[in-house]
Amino acid sequence: MAEPPAADGVTVCDDGVKRCSWACSTPDYLGYHDLEWGFPVSDDVRLFEKLSLEGFQAGLSWLTILRKRDAFRAAFAGFDYERVARFDSRDVDRLLGDAGIVRHRGKIEAVINNAKRAVELVDAEGSIARYVWGFEPASLDRTPDGLGQLPASTPESVALAKDLKRRGWRFVGPTTIYAFMQAMGLVNDHRPGCDSRAAAAAALKRFERP
Repeated sequence: MAEPPAADGVTVCDDGVKRCSWACSTPDYLGYHDLEWGFPVSDDVRLFEKLSLEGFQAGLSWLTILRKRDAFRAAFAGFDYERVARFDSRDVDRLLGDAGIVRHRGKIEAVINNAKRAVELVDAEGSIARYVWGFEPASLDRTPDGLGQLPASTPESVALAKDLKRRGWRFVGPTTIYAFMQAMGLVNDHRPGCDSRAAAAAALKRFERP
């Protein structure tokens, strides 16, 4: 059985690995935490996928979305935003009938809208990656509150959310965007003492900004 979380938010999981405490709560999180979360990403499709899934997560848990991720990928053409941008009302009806995903009309229509905006963004900025990495924080230092919790948004996530909304994107509030930035490695929020923190930092050091 995993040890209780330490005050610093790190837990020794059942396999003896020190991880951010949330990662020890279910086996579904282990690979995601160790190999994906916090590691830098420059692939436009993966970035669009994560923006889309973070929008679907609004009001739900990430675990719910993670468990449905393969179904989401199948339903949304692998999150190829150029293909999704061509989805029409028949696709919306198809998606509303897909029990494997979250059947929320507003979120489904937001992904299709955002795919169209992504095509425009690439035309204007060269790539989604070049655009979002332009909002990378200058400093990785963030101070937990009195309960040891990190803030749910930052000035950079507020700025990115505001600019995306200006460009017509939906379901891209500052908290959603900060979760995206954490996951895609723009920040390294693996807690001190987590075995993945150094690996994510090393990956960022090797990473070539778009």
